[in-house]
Amino acid sequence: MPRPTPPPPDARAVIDARRHEASAKVVIELGLSDADVEEIVDLFTSLLRWRSTSDAQREASRRFMRLGENDMRAIRFLMTARHDGTIVTSTLLAEHLGLKGPSVTKLLDRLEQAGHIRREAHPSDRRALSIVVTDGTSTTATATVGADHLRRFRIAAAMTSDERLVVTRFLTAIADLPVLEPGT
Repeated sequence: MPRPTPPPPDARAVIDARRHEASAKVVIELGLSDADVEEIVDLFTSLLRWRSTSDAQREASRRFMRLGENDMRAIRFLMTARHDGTIVTSTLLAEHLGLKGPSVTKLLDRLEQAGHIRREAHPSDRRALSIVVTDGTSTTATATVGADHLRRFRIAAAMTSDERLVVTRFLTAIADLPVLEPGT
């Protein structure tokens, strides 16, 4: 039975631009109507709901597969690499995950012991090993994480090209904002 999506915090109180001194000035400066602000609040409320739902789904998949966050990232990378025909070494995986040698070795030992990956002879470098996902883990990940991705993909596919471009432009613009360090 699917778990209900946890409700986000009272998003309207958190992000209603009229309730915060800095953004209230922008509302006036831009001449936004109450209807404009409500649409913006609805947009950001939807983003908060998406983040909450996405986090809950990722956590459910991790629990089901009994994997940590880096473990899941490694499995996803290995599955994508296999699909693309890329041979993955521990060095390539470490670079992708942003880990140092000893940490990736521990991760690989843990995944291998749990039956999620195999270390095999590298086809062209006899000094190296390639890392591959086991068929069982691939099947399980496809049935869980893959099924969730497919649900989201279908929603995007049902949108018009113009709708996808607008959403992409918005998400890209907010993702490209620099991180503001408090106190600087």
